[in-house]
Amino acid sequence: MESSVLAFATDLLDEGADHFFGNLTDRARVGGVTLASVYHQARDVFPHNPLHAVRYLEPGAAYFQPDEAHWSGLRLRPKASTALGDRDPFAEAAAETRRRGLKLHAWTVFLHNDRLGFEHPDCAPANAFGDRHLTELCPANPDVREYTTALVAEHARYGVDAIRAESLHFHGLRHGFHHERYFEQLGPVAEALLGICFCEHCVAHADRAGVPAEEVRRVVRAEIRRRLADERAADEPAELDAIADGALAAYLDASTTTVTSLAAEAAATAEAHGMRLTFMDDDGPGKGWLSGVDLPALAKVVPRIETLGYAATPEAVREKVAGYALHGVAPDALAVILRPMAKDCDGPENLAAKVQLLAGLGVPEVEFYNYGLMRLSSMDRVGAALTASATAR
Repeated sequence: MESSVLAFATDLLDEGADHFFGNLTDRARVGGVTLASVYHQARDVFPHNPLHAVRYLEPGAAYFQPDEAHWSGLRLRPKASTALGDRDPFAEAAAETRRRGLKLHAWTVFLHNDRLGFEHPDCAPANAFGDRHLTELCPANPDVREYTTALVAEHARYGVDAIRAESLHFHGLRHGFHHERYFEQLGPVAEALLGICFCEHCVAHADRAGVPAEEVRRVVRAEIRRRLADERAADEPAELDAIADGALAAYLDASTTTVTSLAAEAAATAEAHGMRLTFMDDDGPGKGWLSGVDLPALAKVVPRIETLGYAATPEAVREKVAGYALHGVAPDALAVILRPMAKDCDGPENLAAKVQLLAGLGVPEVEFYNYGLMRLSSMDRVGAALTASATAR
């Protein structure tokens, strides 16, 4: 079973290569590192960082030095984090992983990019009222699609083995913004409807698929207004596939083909450059319809799908893997991320049981979240779990 730890490039910069990679090999005993190459804004607590207890990550920053020639003629471009200075942590990581016999993966957040969304509002999703969700990029937008494949290709110069493609899909209303506020209860239906993209590219794509997109938008807009105006209506249940006489369901089905085709383009680009693309599915099996995630279709176009195995028990992890199998993703096409921290693990035996379970099910890859956000004792748990699993086999 392949193994790696997800980490921020700032961990490498703050700790230095010897300490950073020493922890990965001597404590966690993993076979690789999954280093964030483009990441969203965040504020985190770092238990063992020698320089910071709390650190901010910049909105939509790149943690490598982009090759300007590679981006010539493209509207959307990555921008190196100011934390890098003149350093390139991906170049440093590439050299160290080659020297130590480890694999280097790129953990890349593609479409949840508030820097690019605010700089290019026309590339952001638009709700039924035309309001842009500027923390995201729309996967139907041609400029966004060019940016996606160009970003995949640039990683090849570092000798990256695999791209972990996070946020390669649509996002709901509550995906996250600083001081995001909802003082009145929206209700799940209004919230879901407010998260659907009706930008010109999504509307045109649905029209080509035979969906009356403008009529769907009109009905959705009216339904949102009704639920925002009336507190009693906010709590009314509704089947989304019944809205607009079923045309909304067809509209959402069209959005899944947008996501699937973009994932296929990204995976083909990765393969052409000697890399593997893994599609990160945060929602879980059967829950990604509003995000445009069609698991059976994605399983046909990407080599591997990664899920969050964030659960307190091995049985819950087993159920999630089984859920993917029911949606056309076999265990041998999965990667699973586990958290070794106390929130998910009540001790080393718990983590070891989860790792052994995944190995027994035929899952080929396990990752652990997140290097800088866990205590060193949690990293020791990872090493103990991997050793116990190897011994058991």
